[in-house]
Amino acid sequence: MAMFSSSRTRSRLASLGLLLLLGLSACQFETGMVTSTPPFIASPTPPGTVPSPQLSPRPMAEMQDALVFSITEDGYAHLFAYAPASLPLTRLTGDRWNDSAPALSPDGSTLAFASDRNEYWDLYLLELASGAVTRVTDTPGYESAPSWSPDGLWLAYESNEYGSLDIILAPLDQAQSPIRLTDDPAADHSPAWSPGGRQVAFVSTRSGESSVWLANLDAAPEARFVNLGEPVKGRQSHPSWSPDGRYLAFGVWAYDGSTLSGIYLWDSTQPDFPPRWLGSGDWPAWSRDGTQVVTRLVTPSRTFVTAYSLPGGELSLPSLPIPGALRGLTSVPALPAGLAALYPASGHTPEALWQPSAASANRVELVPLTDVDAPDARLSDRVDEAFDALRRRVATEAGWDALASLQYAFVPLSQPLDPGLGNDWLYTGRAFMLNPIILNAGWMVAVREDINQQTYWRIYLRAQAQEGSLGEPLHDLPWDLSARYALDPAAYEQGGRLMDAVPEGYWVDFTALAGEYGWERLPALPDWRNFFSGTRVTEFALTGGLNWHSAMLELYPPEILLTPTIVVPPTPTPTATPFVWRTPTPTPSPTPRPTFTP
Repeated sequence: MAMFSSSRTRSRLASLGLLLLLGLSACQFETGMVTSTPPFIASPTPPGTVPSPQLSPRPMAEMQDALVFSITEDGYAHLFAYAPASLPLTRLTGDRWNDSAPALSPDGSTLAFASDRNEYWDLYLLELASGAVTRVTDTPGYESAPSWSPDGLWLAYESNEYGSLDIILAPLDQAQSPIRLTDDPAADHSPAWSPGGRQVAFVSTRSGESSVWLANLDAAPEARFVNLGEPVKGRQSHPSWSPDGRYLAFGVWAYDGSTLSGIYLWDSTQPDFPPRWLGSGDWPAWSRDGTQVVTRLVTPSRTFVTAYSLPGGELSLPSLPIPGALRGLTSVPALPAGLAALYPASGHTPEALWQPSAASANRVELVPLTDVDAPDARLSDRVDEAFDALRRRVATEAGWDALASLQYAFVPLSQPLDPGLGNDWLYTGRAFMLNPIILNAGWMVAVREDINQQTYWRIYLRAQAQEGSLGEPLHDLPWDLSARYALDPAAYEQGGRLMDAVPEGYWVDFTALAGEYGWERLPALPDWRNFFSGTRVTEFALTGGLNWHSAMLELYPPEILLTPTIVVPPTPTPTATPFVWRTPTPTPSPTPRPTFTP
């Protein structure tokens, strides 16, 4: 009997072929591991330590540009520089604040970036040749995602000065007041100024989902905005212009089989043609000569960077594992000589975020969690320090203790979970579930991310302080899981729907923060659309490289896994006695020749 339908088999074979094209096997893609020696080499470190990223200077014949990344490290986003042929990954900033969204000036000398180094999110300029930093904006609001005008005199950026996110145009010399380009109640963000200077591409939720729009600066306000991404269904992000202004690249996260996730190209010389698919990824950046597109690749627990050459989309840079989450990237034609000497942060070594205890090499004990409300508030001795450290960090970043109350921590084998969760990580003592009351109360939202034909969730916690000192504004529409109960047949069949608007205020990316401490999100079960427990929307596990069976053997002897414990229901269920059918009355058979007994 066939285990899969032919269409599903073809779909899996196509996905496997795509992964092989990227230089990763299907197993490697799901686990985020690369077996071949990559240019990014992270030395082995014990659990709880933050690896110091190392890049081998292996030359790439087809990728000549240097790159500047914003990568999360020890829970903060820092700027890094990397040249495939000459410079290993070099830290440019390394203090206990966030530096994100780098953008190179047209003359290649200055980086514009966003930072909360002065408590609030503002824009700054970094001169690459000297390391000097200049502040551009100084407001209590939020400014980020800068994009340069072609003459290098203006910046386009996103700001929540007027409530929701809008696109602002501002001169660097401050000779005139900033100009508000968008004033829609929807979220407008991620601007990209065209090389021609008269168009600005950006992402907006005004159509009901995140889509790429184009603003014509020469058109009247009523005819200024055009939806470029409408033919492509899915959540769109990070538009980026080619240096000659012909192509606009952007990323797409697809939610169904009608669209393929990845990088799409819109051709301005053929504006009526739909954008075409280039390759996997979601955050494109162009090389300075316009022949390469560098992009981010996201797996459930790892981040990679790769590059495609135009026009055919061939790989020009192998998939490189990034030692943290990516918060921005830009290409640089050349980096100053002696770059490491210009930046003191290049020699910085991050401290361990948590230290594991010396647990027994044989059977691992369960440790009680202090002041945690849960049915069984215990975790494995291998991960309890990571939980405590994450809890303290979340309380600092969000302003409130979101991990003080859990739906589950450790679950004993005698307690059955819902159907489909028989081999859940909660049984290993290496996982926890956030309290769903937080989700229902509006202090937590979930953004849907479909990766490798599985559904994952990115959790955001609402910051207690809403004046801008904690968190960042949301950019994407969250998934409304409660809509399945709103008597909407379509929402019920899809397990919910996108929210009508992006929630205002400031939020903390709990999923990214938990990942810094080793806690991974888990995929939803295949039937999550009609089974809420199958969403696993709030569950995180610290697997430590183990599979479920090996993690269970840390707590239990092998015999307990071979013979499952029978759980007797509390009340016996009476079984009705079936009706017994009797055979029909026998019919006598006549004897043709009777016999007589003397």
